Amino acid sequence: MRRVVRGFWGPRVESVEALAERWDLTLHKVAELLGDASGTAWEWRRVRASGADDAPLAPGREPLAGVLREARTADDWSDRVGTGLRVIAAPGAGVRVEISGLAGGAPEFLLHSVVVAVEAPDGAEVPEGELLAALAHVWDPDFGDVSDDDLLDALEDEAGHTVGDPLVGRYGYLSPARAALIPDGLGAGRRELPGGGVLLALGGTAQVLTAYEALGAAGALRPLPRPLDRAVL
Repeated sequence: MRRVVRGFWGPRVESVEALAERWDLTLHKVAELLGDASGTAWEWRRVRASGADDAPLAPGREPLAGVLREARTADDWSDRVGTGLRVIAAPGAGVRVEISGLAGGAPEFLLHSVVVAVEAPDGAEVPEGELLAALAHVWDPDFGDVSDDDLLDALEDEAGHTVGDPLVGRYGYLSPARAALIPDGLGAGRRELPGGGVLLALGGTAQVLTAYEALGAAGALRPLPRPLDRAVL
């Protein structure tokens, strides 16, 4: 089964060193949370945008900073768009993890994001909520979700969700200003996270659709204004 854990936010200009620290924390936390699914050491590989072969990624902030600096020398790099990185690991049979992120810039329309895609055998335990909580802690996003293709299709087809707008999935994260708008009686597990954001445990597709509509009606899922002028609501 493949699921995605995602976080999104608006403009937040950051140095290479700051981004390398966030990436280093992300890689360590993902490996820690998913380690029991493989039982072997993790080796991250960088996926090159140029189409060249994947390259081993040495652990630590300095190697990550070097990779990010290299990305900023590409002809198509823009300080407004931000700096992207994509890495993969296959630590065990049937387990594959891909993390992609775009961050550190001042975009006007395209949100920054970090996405962890996990492929694991059916029945394998994947700590989806903890992965989303980790992304919230490291990246300080505006909103985030844990979803899969079927759930995203249901949100679009049955709830009218527009790609790129805030949403929740089986788990959802809302930044402090959004969390303040969560309506009473939502019927979801609620966990306060450091910094004031909230992690919601919403359950199956029917529960997610109901919660999505209630949160939307309360204003907790309204999009950031365009052109973007802030990282969070």
